[in-house]
Amino acid sequence: METDAEWDRIREGLRFGQVFEGTVVRVPQPGGIGIFVDIGLSVGGFVDALLLPDESEDWPTEGTVAEFEIWWADSRRQIRLKPSDPRYLRKDFTAFLARHRPDWPSDLGRPVPDPVPVTADELRTIFCPPDGPPANTR
Repeated sequence: METDAEWDRIREGLRFGQVFEGTVVRVPQPGGIGIFVDIGLSVGGFVDALLLPDESEDWPTEGTVAEFEIWWADSRRQIRLKPSDPRYLRKDFTAFLARHRPDWPSDLGRPVPDPVPVTADELRTIFCPPDGPPANTR
């Protein structure tokens, strides 16, 4: 595990949209939480299931080498990634981006800021969009 100082040093060099070639190293629950990606840094990379295709068989599998962009980095000492290859993005990514990250184009190239706590309203927006709850909610 990295020290706070090491994580701060790594974070200082991160930019939104920065591209890394990475290898998918783990897909713990296909269709569940997301995929872990080795991008050659001492901290891990992770792509959240929300960014991946609905069907887990369309996700990159372990051993897949592809390009990934920095989407976020937070207090978990993990770099959040988004696939650069549209085959590995959710089909409605453009609409998802407009709803949840409309400033993404202007964020590209900017430093990833220090993490701030996510508010309950932000979580509700992500997990319960205005068009209704996710389809798999019981």
